[in-house]
Amino acid sequence: MAFDIELVGKIGSMALINKEYNDMDYNILARISRELKPGYIWVTSGATEIGRLDYIHRTGGELEGPDSDIKTDYAAQGQSILMSSYRMYVDGRYSVRQFLVEHQHFNDPAKREHLKAALLRCPAQKAIPIINYNDPVSYEENRKMEIQALRAKNAKVVECIDNDETASQIACLVKPKYLLILSSVDGIYTDAKDKTTLVHNIDGATPDEVIGHIEYYQNFCDGASRKGANGARMKLEYVKEPVKLGTTVFIANSRYSIKDILDGKAPSTKISVR
Repeated sequence: MAFDIELVGKIGSMALINKEYNDMDYNILARISRELKPGYIWVTSGATEIGRLDYIHRTGGELEGPDSDIKTDYAAQGQSILMSSYRMYVDGRYSVRQFLVEHQHFNDPAKREHLKAALLRCPAQKAIPIINYNDPVSYEENRKMEIQALRAKNAKVVECIDNDETASQIACLVKPKYLLILSSVDGIYTDAKDKTTLVHNIDGATPDEVIGHIEYYQNFCDGASRKGANGARMKLEYVKEPVKLGTTVFIANSRYSIKDILDGKAPSTKISVR
């Protein structure tokens, strides 16, 4: 099977945070950045949380006010820190390009094609796309109205309120060989409190068989790592479409290298058609 891109990867907010020091985990970000190369597309969360921590470090306290305003202000502050950090550690031979996306870029055919063409130009130009949802200018109430209007016209609408969904939609757009979802856990568990219950493989002879197995394991998923996150159940939901297109999915821990995960040398949940 032919693929247009080698890998679409995504890292979650809490996987980029050092809880002990209440700061961005520069070791993880540096290690991941050094592995990025042309042919990889990287979807990164973390702007809002990193902006929050930066604001606290500078002022000694948190912002007050409506949640939507606070999220906007933190995300705008964290976005510059996040991108400058990636640029600092990515191989200097490669360009780094920031793409800030919203639901409209996936629901509008012309915008989808424009985004797809820009992403597919990157490998030949030795550029690495870094993608995040455009939280600083995405007003939640307006977004809800836009989504509602779209649903009145189309049965299937992309919301992209979670970067797991954003990464999966990017994978549907560019057809990568691999989709890698990094978080703060090793993968999918049948019992989140028992690390011996890690599900190493979810596979099947056909896409429909794999989807059936995904839905079985969704029954064991509950909870999320932080407020606003959708958790393991929705991770599995979002990856269904890329799997149907032939992409192999890995859900793994950010403490392991990309290469070790793809080579099967690190624990993960691998989802694929045999």
